[in-house]
Amino acid sequence: MSKQFFGTDGIRGRTNQGAMTAATAMKVGQAAGTRFLRGSHRHRVVIGKDTRLSGYMLENAMVAGFTSVGMDVVLLGPMPTPAVALLTRELRADVGVMISASHNPYEDNGIKLFGPDGFKLSDEDELGIEAMLGQDLPLAPSADIGRARRIDDARGRYIHAVKASLPATVRLDGLKIAVDCANGAAYQVAPSAFWELGAEIVAIGVNPNGKNINDKCGSTHVGLLQETVVSSGADIGIALDGDADRLIVVDEKGQTVDGDQIMALIGGQLAARGELRGGGVVATVMSNLGLERYLNGLELTLERTQVGDRHVLERMREGGFNVGGEQSGHMILLDHATTGDGTVAALQVLAALVQSGKRASELLHLFDPVPQLLRNVRFAGGLKGGKGPLETERVKAVIADAEASLNGRGRLVIRPSGTEPVIRVMAEGDDAGEVEAAVAAICQAVEEAAA
Repeated sequence: MSKQFFGTDGIRGRTNQGAMTAATAMKVGQAAGTRFLRGSHRHRVVIGKDTRLSGYMLENAMVAGFTSVGMDVVLLGPMPTPAVALLTRELRADVGVMISASHNPYEDNGIKLFGPDGFKLSDEDELGIEAMLGQDLPLAPSADIGRARRIDDARGRYIHAVKASLPATVRLDGLKIAVDCANGAAYQVAPSAFWELGAEIVAIGVNPNGKNINDKCGSTHVGLLQETVVSSGADIGIALDGDADRLIVVDEKGQTVDGDQIMALIGGQLAARGELRGGGVVATVMSNLGLERYLNGLELTLERTQVGDRHVLERMREGGFNVGGEQSGHMILLDHATTGDGTVAALQVLAALVQSGKRASELLHLFDPVPQLLRNVRFAGGLKGGKGPLETERVKAVIADAEASLNGRGRLVIRPSGTEPVIRVMAEGDDAGEVEAAVAAICQAVEEAAA
């Protein structure tokens, strides 16, 4: 059975359209609540959200859904996704909910669900919840309807937890840090955590109004942070996304440092201390070949998965790895969190900066990325017979020719999007001309096949 509502990271879409309505959110609350009514104890769900205007509507709908099947609700208010995962465990809750569409614009929203262990739900649980969405579920007797309460110390609990990811001797005194919170969920907790450790803070993206989350700011739009770092004379810039599970860094010169370089730094440092598990790092097929070569030079491996932090996490848990992530900035450090946590990852980078005595531009550019080019080819539905463009003989032949031209000096990643009629064509290699020619040839063949 395939999923109709859940994607690679929960349920997501334009609010008040399709699946992302108050009615659906209430039904998801009822279904998830029913799914996790296990045992005879008083059941509890933790709900957090980012700063989107629609968060109020979806939060109230989910409270109605969960309480109607007999679950008590603990409301956190605007908090990062990893904080929800953490507090689901700490509060001994049966399920956790984050209402967020991550790095998407404010018009979108989403629902992410966590199990009692703080990890995102398994495919089995998501399919089970989906199956209930079309059913009339039994409601709790009047006397057993759940209660809802808001806890006031959620921010403090999360700040304490992220600071505990560093040794007690590490301080950030003397560092001037520009922090861009994307007008999102971490707008209070991230600057506070860095300040409490002694840093001087220049905060931007910390004035959410419900409609400006990720708007020309945050980890997907780092231009403002680059300008702020240079103009303020900051030592480093930290960019988070709307729900603060991504991290992109800017060095003191205003140069961007992506997730690949961050994984190289953290993985290499843990390996040097004998604390890296699994013998390497887990990333996706989109991570640069330069990262793989750098890790190989340290006698470490790079394990690749499909795109999506969910796939990275699955491989980490299977193989006993403690460091993984994506080029886009998802950083999963399983010694400290059960999901991506941009603030925890930022603290590892900041600690390394303090302990090394180097400038960020010296510390964070550990390898030269090989030329990499990604293009998207949009097509209108499938071909005759239900085939997609990648299944035609002509496209297959062009891809084979491109692989032969790279001849071990690079690689191709060609995949259909899971959410729209788009073929993503990526090539990388030592010769930029070969990379560009390979991508151009494949894109042309796909366009012709889809015409």
